[in-house]
Amino acid sequence: MDETGRIALVTGAVRGIGLETARQLGRQGMHVLVAGRRHDQAEHVAQRLRDEGVSAEGVVLDIGNTAQQIALRDWIAGTHGRLDVLVNNAGVLLDRGPGGVAPPPSATPIQILRDTFEINLFATVQLTQILLPLILKSKAGRIVNLSSILGSLGEHSNPASSIYGKLTFAYDASKTALNAFTVHLAHELKDTGIKVNSAHPGWVRTEMGGEAAPLDVAAGALTSVRLATLPDDGPTGGFFHMDRSLPW
Repeated sequence: MDETGRIALVTGAVRGIGLETARQLGRQGMHVLVAGRRHDQAEHVAQRLRDEGVSAEGVVLDIGNTAQQIALRDWIAGTHGRLDVLVNNAGVLLDRGPGGVAPPPSATPIQILRDTFEINLFATVQLTQILLPLILKSKAGRIVNLSSILGSLGEHSNPASSIYGKLTFAYDASKTALNAFTVHLAHELKDTGIKVNSAHPGWVRTEMGGEAAPLDVAAGALTSVRLATLPDDGPTGGFFHMDRSLPW
């Protein structure tokens, strides 16, 4: 697929995996909307990308702000007329307490669960719903939900898995729920040209992933970029790391 001139919105794009995803999509010829909580911050990052030869502009989006979601939709509609790619990259990890240790599920504060789901699920679902009419105007819309292997119930239940016993309940459960949204939305849109998939970026050296992670952000963005640029015969309704399908 020729990506030249396609319009891509990446949420949480001012740093880390989101920024690198925007960069890589831009290098493939897309016009990238770099979403950040403050316009000056988003535009500063967009200018950095433009200096690298990427077509980019900064847009304001606090993912949890409904008014900003609606305003962004209206701006995209008026400025570009459609949206070809939505990368739901923004998310939070709130479980970790002192020393980076998460509380056990039996002691996870309900407010942490609520706050985590508010961003990682509810706000992400709402943004997708609000933007979907613009994605339906694309000839080949792509929706990528940034999930995590930590959302895999199969892996958490497998004593041989590398994540067995690595529990951050609120975060993990929110990504499990996000994966459910991927499956349901993909089924709804199966007779359209839109593809909806979940991406596990890997364990990446970011503010969230920490310095011990083995992957840099360039590698961490690869799965999102792959799913955002799938050909017409590519998969939908799946959960992937690179080109490997992951268990739900």
